[in-house]
Amino acid sequence: MIRPELRAALSRWSEVMTGLAIAVLGLWAMPGAQGGFFQGLAALVALTGLGLAAIGWRRLRFHQGGEAPGVVQIVEGQISYFGPETGGFLGIDDLVALHLLAGGHAWRLEATGGDMLDIPTAAKGADALFDVFATLPGMQMQAVLHALEDPSQARIQTVWQHPDQRRGSPALPRR
Repeated sequence: MIRPELRAALSRWSEVMTGLAIAVLGLWAMPGAQGGFFQGLAALVALTGLGLAAIGWRRLRFHQGGEAPGVVQIVEGQISYFGPETGGFLGIDDLVALHLLAGGHAWRLEATGGDMLDIPTAAKGADALFDVFATLPGMQMQAVLHALEDPSQARIQTVWQHPDQRRGSPALPRR
């Protein structure tokens, strides 16, 4: 009953809209709340909604439109990419660098021992990489979003490097 384009747009914006709806609910409840405790609770609900909307906005900016070949899966600390011509897997704890390849069409994940995995930014399931990248030590998600929005800056952009690698350590030990 709903057009596929509209359904896809609503799905992409669902986190932002849910966060904003929660914030509006908190703001609506605030004036009618009796006592400071309930007003504080309503304010907390409104702030939580705004926080959820902000996270949803970041995820929305991370999402790359279009379709690329392959499927990305994140299972028990391991990133797997199954593509038509290439593929592989890397442990999240083994990552030492993250690069955005020319034109912003693929991520290059670099692990200890020199292992690398290229994943198209628009592959099915690639949006799950947002959560993985956000947990990397010293990661600045704003730098990742900026690189995605302006991929013309360099042929290969390094958007994250493990803090121990930046200090010149030869290699990280395997865990």
